[in-house]
Formats: sequence, C-alpha cells, structure tokens
Amino acid sequence: MEFDYVIAGGGSAGCVLAARLSEDPDVSVCLLEAGGKGEDLLIRAPALVAAMISGRPKINNWAFHTEPQPELNGRRGFQPRGKALGGSSAINAMLYVRGHQSDYDDWANLGCEGWDWKSVLPYFRKSEGHVHGADDLHGADGPLQVRDQSAPRAISKAFVDAAGEMQIRANDDFNGAEQEGAGLYQVTQFHKGKREGQRCSASAAYLRNVGGRSNLSIMTRAHVRRVTFDGTRATGVEFRQGRKLQQAKARREVILSGGAFGSPQMLLLSGIGPRDELAAQGITVVHELPGVGQNLQDHLDYVISYHSRRKDVVGLNPRGLWDLGKAGLNWKRQKGGEFSTPFAEGGAFFKSDPSIARPDLQLHFVVGIVDDHMRRIHLKHGYSCHVCVLRPHSRGHVGLNSPRAEDAPRIDPKFLSDPRDLDLLKKGARMMEGILEAAPLAPWRGKRLYAQDGSDAALEADIRARADTIYHPVGTCRMGADDMAVTDLQGRVHGVTALRVVDASLMPTLVGGNTNAPTIMMAEKIADQMRNPA
Repeated sequence: MEFDYVIAGGGSAGCVLAARLSEDPDVSVCLLEAGGKGEDLLIRAPALVAAMISGRPKINNWAFHTEPQPELNGRRGFQPRGKALGGSSAINAMLYVRGHQSDYDDWANLGCEGWDWKSVLPYFRKSEGHVHGADDLHGADGPLQVRDQSAPRAISKAFVDAAGEMQIRANDDFNGAEQEGAGLYQVTQFHKGKREGQRCSASAAYLRNVGGRSNLSIMTRAHVRRVTFDGTRATGVEFRQGRKLQQAKARREVILSGGAFGSPQMLLLSGIGPRDELAAQGITVVHELPGVGQNLQDHLDYVISYHSRRKDVVGLNPRGLWDLGKAGLNWKRQKGGEFSTPFAEGGAFFKSDPSIARPDLQLHFVVGIVDDHMRRIHLKHGYSCHVCVLRPHSRGHVGLNSPRAEDAPRIDPKFLSDPRDLDLLKKGARMMEGILEAAPLAPWRGKRLYAQDGSDAALEADIRARADTIYHPVGTCRMGADDMAVTDLQGRVHGVTALRVVDASLMPTLVGGNTNAPTIMMAEKIADQMRNPA
C-alpha cells in the first residue's frame, strides 16, 4: 500500500488532518487507528460516557496508568485515553474550551512565532460550527458543532449563583472576550440535523461525511508499531491489523497523531529520542533527539463530593437508574434532554489572587458523584466539584516499558514535584469549599464524602490521597528551535525528513483550560500550512 500521506492515529488531530488533506483530490491519504470506528451508541449518546471512562472494562479506552507518584503517596494514577476514531473526543465530557487568549501569546514569546492568539483565532473559527452563529470570536460554518447544553440541571445554575456569592461573576461564554467567571460549559454536540443531541466527536465532525472519498483510506483496528526509514527519511509505517503485519508507504510524509503518550512512544519505538532511553530497550538509534517524551504537563485535579438531599441529580441506585433510563428513551426523540448531559455541566475560571492578570484555577461542577474516575461507585444521588491548577510548574516525561508497541508507554507526570503546584491547589480547594458551602446549594447539600477537620494538614493529606489527572496531558513532542524541542513550528521532526507530529504533544506549555478544542485548532493550522506552503 502506498499513499502520499500516512497518518498514524485517528484521534482529534488525525481526523482533522485526514479530512483536510484529502480535500485535494490529487493527494492520497491513509489514516490508521488502533481502535474501532467510533460510531457505537456508547460514544454517540453523551450520558453513556460513564460506561467508558473508568476503563473497567476497557471500552474505547486505552486505560493507561502512571508510574508511582511520590507526592501522591506512591499511588499509580489513571490515564484514560480514547481508543477509537475521534480519540479522546470520543470519550470526553465534550466541553468546548479554548484556554485563555494569552496562553497562545505565551507560546509566541517562547519562540513559537505564528502561534500567538491573533494567528490561531482564525483556525478556531474555521473549525467551529457555533449554534449562535458567527461573530468576531466564533465560527458558524465549521464541522465541529458547538452548542449550549439543552437541559442543564437546576443544581448547575445554583452552582453559578453560589460562585457569585464568592465574588466570581457570571460568564455565559468562556470562549468570549473574557474567560474569567462562572457559568455553564458549551459542548461539542450536534445542534442540527439527524444527529442533533449526539456527541460531535472529531470523527463525527470531520470524517462522517468524507469517508467515501476515493483518495482517503481509513483503517481501524490498525496498531502502528513503528515508522520505517531509508536513512533518516521516513518512508512509511509498519502496523498490525489482527494477526497480520503490514506496511503503509508514504510518498510525501508520515504524520504521527497519537497524542501526548502515543506520539513520543511511536518516535521512541522508531529509533528517535534520547540515546539512553533507546539503548535501554535495545532500539537502534535513527536520530538522537533528547526532547522526545520530555516536558509532560497535565492538570492535576482534586474533587469534593456530596450526597444530595434532592433527587434531580444523578444517582446509581434504582431511582436514579430509572430516571436515567427514561431520559435515555426520550433522548433521540427530544434530540437532547438530560441524556445529552456532559455531567460536568457547570464550571468556573478564577484567580487565586485579584492582583494576577488571568485565571489560574478552573472548576468543573458535576451532577453526580465522581470518585476515582468512576472506578469507586457510590449508589446515592450526589454531586461533585473539581479544581485544577491551570498552568502547573511540575514537569514529567513519557518513555518505554518495552520495545513492543503493544505494551503501554511509561508515563510519569511527576505531579506536585514542584511545591508551588500544591500551594496553589490548596488555595483553589479552599475557594471551592466556599462555593460548595454557599446558600444557593443548600437545598441539595447532604453529607460530604471524605470529610475533614478543616485543617491545612488534613486538606494536604486528602489531596495526596485522592488527587489525579483531569485528562489534559500535553507537551511531550514540544515544538520550537532549542536543543530540547522535538519539532519545528509546523510539527516537522528535527533531524529527519518526511516525518511530522501533529497533536497536543506539540504544545510548549499547557493552556489554561481543556485541551480538545486547542488540539483541533492546531491540526487545522498545520493542515492549512501543508496544503498552502509559504
């Protein structure tokens, strides 16, 4: 098999690239995805994400684990990642968040010219099909449909009121002129057509209507093992589909879109990375590139949960399951309703100190009890709130556990290795407690899970005992021009030719928010540069 472009990984970035590059009828594109087609009911029905996120069993989910984290009592963290066309956009909460505008100016100031806010905004707008139409900040005609939630629960609106009592103003668009404030998240969900009310994953947005293109070949259950080379030129990839080992050759380029864990793993397996990492696994060096797998950043998340006195939230008991079942039966007819919930219905971006320039903390307010990524089940009705530090100082890395592509990568986020992150997370937790104890939430507020004595020592102990990722790993194939950069500003891997990385691993620093919309933007921008080189 031979194509112009071979894309390894059908996640959010891979779907964008496959769709955009194949718009040129004279170019042939092959997209390889290790998971399935991403069209099953668990993905299409938003509320059924609860059945996938825990990884028990592994449904559309790589369900990775980290190395033991010394600052988290030696616990191994859990890292769910989407394994299907659409990648993590197939199993996430569908929240459409771009981050703070200044995050992209930070990238430019770090040497990533052309990645400032003014330069990336057109690609956010190009990707977006916003329910309220186009304006200076939003797009109306893009494939990624974005809508307001169709049936947010009363408690989520009460959360916004409770935040107001803590001097956090209301904000109905976190992607508007100002990010700061509390409000209801907008979601990547179809708001028109036959699929209204369904999840709009990157695959549903970008590939559903182009799969019939004669110049686009999409292969699922195809696990890429390594990139093949002629000297230092990438010539294709070797992949396994079922029991059959195959090769897909690339006349122009190989593009890795495996995400912050998969892309560095594929580079390492192919002989590109730190020499000692490759030697430890007996892998022949094609090109020594010390930054591969370094610079891992992620949002560490701390959760507080309560039992609810009211039953208009989610509960995994007979009453709660009956209500969910009814909502599920009505979902398709209503084209939305409570079954289209992202669960994390409310949120906030706020400052730990009024003197700082931008929010440094984020909240996700969830209409059910979330404990250990849904792996610890509570039957009672309840609700939760999450807080995370938006721009952590801690840095980790990704490496190999073995030279086999079938084995999970070695993931070490080094959470809280920089003490500044713990100090800020504790501040955020105290502010979150104030919101959760405010009067507007009193009608729902029952027993608090993992209740403490109110001391600083107890809070720190609880963070170390329970905090974990909220699913935003980035940075492991950082773009730039310094010695530790892995790619240039268009994702082209330094030191080799015809090989590119396009996904969240390119981000030099973590944005102040969720990472799916920025990843899609990055793929749009690089696809445009590939099709229209300067």
